Amino acid sequence: MFLFVGSFRLAAQQPVSTQDTSRLFISKTTDFTITGDGRAAAWNKTEWVTLPVQEVSGEPPLTRIKALYSDKGLYFLFDCVDQKLSTTYDKDFQPLFRQDAIEVFLWPDTSQVIYFEYELSPLNYEWPLLMVHLNGRSGGWAPMHYTGEKKVQHATSVEGGTKKSMATVTRWRGEFFIPYRVLHPLMGKPPQAGTQWRGNFYRLDYDQGYTTWTWKKTGPSFHTYQKFGTLVFR
Repeated sequence: MFLFVGSFRLAAQQPVSTQDTSRLFISKTTDFTITGDGRAAAWNKTEWVTLPVQEVSGEPPLTRIKALYSDKGLYFLFDCVDQKLSTTYDKDFQPLFRQDAIEVFLWPDTSQVIYFEYELSPLNYEWPLLMVHLNGRSGGWAPMHYTGEKKVQHATSVEGGTKKSMATVTRWRGEFFIPYRVLHPLMGKPPQAGTQWRGNFYRLDYDQGYTTWTWKKTGPSFHTYQKFGTLVFR
């Protein structure tokens, strides 16, 4: 049920990319503990994918992601080179996208335009949503009974500074596990080798204005679902 609510050293700068990567292959793993820094050995099973810049203000720093899945859910890891944690939100279920944040959109069943959106801030606050597009209108719902095994596990870490609002840093990471239980009833059975979903990945940064990154470019709105990429489970 849902309730309606309206340490790696790389080059710090990322050139604007025209790369068009329409498919992301996601390998299977056994379950592991989320720490916020991606230290789990399971992450060595998959390669980093660099997110191209979609809209830029100033020099865009590097953003890259990893993804894995298990019998219980999906794991995501974001690595974000940064200068400042431009966020002041201090609780969950806030419009995190208006400040520094990362986002994952998951669309398991494309026969209907209903998909899951997950936002995470550098300070480890979250906003999970079920997004619905119907008759030219859209809306979002937050999950009810969002506790226990239904809740997303999430953690963040920073380098070069402290994890607090407006702190100077050199990078931050966000790591989270989305259990299949929170995706019910979007999906029928858990994905297996050969299963394909649609989805997308984003980062927003406000250090020098407004800069965004997206795995599959959508245009001004992140919710242009027709342009989402394909997630291939293997």
